[in-house]
Amino acid sequence: MGRRRGRAIHGVLLLDKPQDISSNDALQKVRRVFNASKAGHTGALDPLATGMLPICLGEATKFSQFLLDSDKRYRVIARLGQRTDTSDSHGKIICEREVQVTPAHLDAALETFRGDTMQVPSMYSALKHQGKPLYEYARQGIEVEREARPITVYELQFIRWEGDELELEIHCSKGTYVRTIIDDLGELLGCGAHVIYLRRLQVANYPNHRMVTLEQLYELKEQAERQQIEAGELLDPLLLPMDTAVVHFPVIHLTSVVAVYFKQGQPVRSQHRLPSGEWVRVTEGDENKFIGIAVIDDDDLVAPRRLVVETYES
Repeated sequence: MGRRRGRAIHGVLLLDKPQDISSNDALQKVRRVFNASKAGHTGALDPLATGMLPICLGEATKFSQFLLDSDKRYRVIARLGQRTDTSDSHGKIICEREVQVTPAHLDAALETFRGDTMQVPSMYSALKHQGKPLYEYARQGIEVEREARPITVYELQFIRWEGDELELEIHCSKGTYVRTIIDDLGELLGCGAHVIYLRRLQVANYPNHRMVTLEQLYELKEQAERQQIEAGELLDPLLLPMDTAVVHFPVIHLTSVVAVYFKQGQPVRSQHRLPSGEWVRVTEGDENKFIGIAVIDDDDLVAPRRLVVETYES
């Protein structure tokens, strides 16, 4: 018996990931609820973490890379006085020190993380070394030399400091490890620190209020069963359009005639004038249907890069 393919459903779901499950587990649960033929997430959250995990379904997976590259915003609570091997509360305590930190000392330490800096990723990260994630080496007790990577912390806001708990909000660039910021902060303060709470508040410009939980998805599926209707009638309206992943790109509109050539993979000319190398969203026809993304080439042509297949219906 052949494997069921699932529905050809397309869009972006803003999942509010629960604590203590992996991002991939959350992805698979969403895929099964929607019975989607294809799904992918846009940047893993640690099992400890909760919050926004954009999940791309169907043709939207073609544009997920642009969400991986986007800015993120987090709320984090750190415990001062203890350092762990994973830099969070899931790890083993490797050092305990007395917390002797003044407000002035904390302010000065926080300032060093703002702006453009270099960060050495944690051994407990999904970055790969020779084809294997670093966390696999870490679990075997193997330390791998890691190169520092450039990151940007646009905002590092102090929220509260009560006892040994420090709460911060961080707006940062792609590739930033909040656990590493907290571990480095703890060492700079001389007391050690690790993450006990982490929530992703925002990815790119996606609205926080559009997040949905797994429980809400299950409830809607059960409601559909009670009403004897297709689950998609209740679930699909939760999806955001697939081009929201690239909404920051300028838009180029093509007539339906010109769009035929574009959808065949041919560079086309447009009335729009944009710099060479610029990424653009491309729409067609009276309905401004999203048909893919392109790059302006050296001849001022709109060169297709990723196309939405014709099976997509707007």
